[in-house]
Amino acid sequence: METQLESYSTHPAKAVCGEITVPGDKSISHRSIMLGSISRGVTTVTGFLRGEDNMATLNAFRAMGVEIEDDGTTLKIHGRGLHGLSEPEDMLDCGNSGTSIRLLTGLLAGQTFFAVLTGDKYLRKRPMRRVVTPLAAMGATIAGRAGGEKAPLAITGSSLKGISYESPVSSAQVKSAVLLAGLYAEGETKVTEPHLSRDHSERMLRHFGADIEAEGRVVRIRGGRELNGQAIAVPGDISSAAFFMVAGLIVPDSEILIKGVGVNPTRTGILDILRLMGGDISLLNSRDVSGEPVADILVRSSRLKGIEISGDLVPRAIDEFPVISVAAAAAEGKTVISDARELRVKETDRIKAMADNLRLAGVTVDEADDGMTVYGANGFKAFTADSQGDHRIAMSMMIASLLADGECTVHDTGCIATSFPTFLELFKQVSVR
Repeated sequence: METQLESYSTHPAKAVCGEITVPGDKSISHRSIMLGSISRGVTTVTGFLRGEDNMATLNAFRAMGVEIEDDGTTLKIHGRGLHGLSEPEDMLDCGNSGTSIRLLTGLLAGQTFFAVLTGDKYLRKRPMRRVVTPLAAMGATIAGRAGGEKAPLAITGSSLKGISYESPVSSAQVKSAVLLAGLYAEGETKVTEPHLSRDHSERMLRHFGADIEAEGRVVRIRGGRELNGQAIAVPGDISSAAFFMVAGLIVPDSEILIKGVGVNPTRTGILDILRLMGGDISLLNSRDVSGEPVADILVRSSRLKGIEISGDLVPRAIDEFPVISVAAAAAEGKTVISDARELRVKETDRIKAMADNLRLAGVTVDEADDGMTVYGANGFKAFTADSQGDHRIAMSMMIASLLADGECTVHDTGCIATSFPTFLELFKQVSVR
């Protein structure tokens, strides 16, 4: 499932205005398929993100014998219980999805069959030992290229035992892989993180009836308990909303309302960062949906100022840093981003990719091992950018183009479909030329 290469040319905008709904949360969509498939009974999912990443997860579970009906609005997952999956006949292709491959590695480690996980050329370069190491400590049998560091990963289902794992990185993918393996492990599995990463897995596991406790940076799960199918309503993805939040802040005379967005506190670092920069952002109509907090987000154009971003804020906004760097480039003064080394092992090296692309737009950027310093500019010069196959780099540079002094081109935009298939449509809808 290699992503098709495309280019997109755009012109600056006079304003960004309107009311939009962004697609369903990618993280929650992945987990709804996984937990629905290994539960007893039927799980219904509305608001599911039909991006390429999530469809890779859906297709993997169909390949393991799970019946998933899709009428275009609602998914109906006929769960097979904790031990009901079947051995796939072929390799499971995770496409570009790090969430699919890492969480599936944890889930498959405790099965009774053999499976191989692979992905596209970008995914096959990403580090996998971060999940292989704790799973091996639980008794998993996993082989991969470069000593288990790179996909394809071959997993031979094994009997697992619970462990107490101190994760060296704050990563929801690592934590979730260990927790999913913990469903199949004997005894208790405990994960401790340096900083709390997004907690969608913990919330959804609790919603499905798992024996799980979370307190601060520590999560415990006890194996062996069957899960029961649920109704899941997936809220809008705050990582997708972030692009239009930044557009509304940096383009003068703008006002945009983004409806029904998930505002899980482990994901709202983007709101805190943009408000610290002076952004005018309001949350309206706050409510709770399927165990997740949801609100409408109102954004008005603002004079942003540079700030320092580090520590606990970073894992709560890790996917939003490409577009945060665009906000920083449009702000007054300098913004210093640190403690964000995790950005170097995403779909691409996002520190280098954004530094390179912002420089093409006339912005001064200093790279550090764990972040960057961005010196705010007065708008951007017209540029030709390269996403390097990373959907968030592509969309971030599209947002930057709204403030440029002429026509801009972003190469390799086909990757946007992995997470936000309606992005270009909404981008054109809200841009006032």
